[in-house]
Amino acid sequence: MNEKYEEILEAVWTAEEQNRYTLDAIQKNCAIDFNEADLDYLEKEGMIVRRDDKILFSSVGKQQGEAIIRRHRLAEVLMTSILKLKSNEMEKIACQVEHYLLPEVEAAICTLLGHPEICPDGKPIPKGSCCERCLEVVDQAVVSLAQLKAGERGKVTYIKPGSHSNLHQLISFGLNPGVVVTMHRTSPVFCIKYEQTELALDEEIVKNIFVWRLAE
Repeated sequence: MNEKYEEILEAVWTAEEQNRYTLDAIQKNCAIDFNEADLDYLEKEGMIVRRDDKILFSSVGKQQGEAIIRRHRLAEVLMTSILKLKSNEMEKIACQVEHYLLPEVEAAICTLLGHPEICPDGKPIPKGSCCERCLEVVDQAVVSLAQLKAGERGKVTYIKPGSHSNLHQLISFGLNPGVVVTMHRTSPVFCIKYEQTELALDEEIVKNIFVWRLAE
């Protein structure tokens, strides 16, 4: 499966997320041009099926598309949260990385990032085997805020949306990605300090805030 066909499968996936299955929708979501012969090849390889005016994944093709999308969106999180690249640079590099990311490297990046569930533009990241096993490593840099000890600091990288009814309020409190927080105490409730603010948070909220752990 070369880069061209992977780009087409990625476009099929993106169009499907929009509940669109037509050739026109896939072309609009594809970063490269392709023709009828390319679709014939993917159909022959058992990656897609064409039914009336719809282009759909086969079961094998869906697995392949999911893997491509996962690599791309993990790369986007890496580029923005760790490397601090601008959005246009992020997209360009993520498109390149998705074609060459080895499975073991993919798992390591996902673990490093704390198994993110969404990419920077809010699209879901398919889970990998490392997510299912909740794999962690000792030198993990991006961790749940709940893993910080009293006195430790971390820079907010992302907050999982929809996991708690109060999470959306954190933005209004100024707890945005990039803010450096200090864990003041962890008992009887979690208490964090940042800028001129001190917040007491329950465990469910703290677990869903992910930070880049900062050295002393």
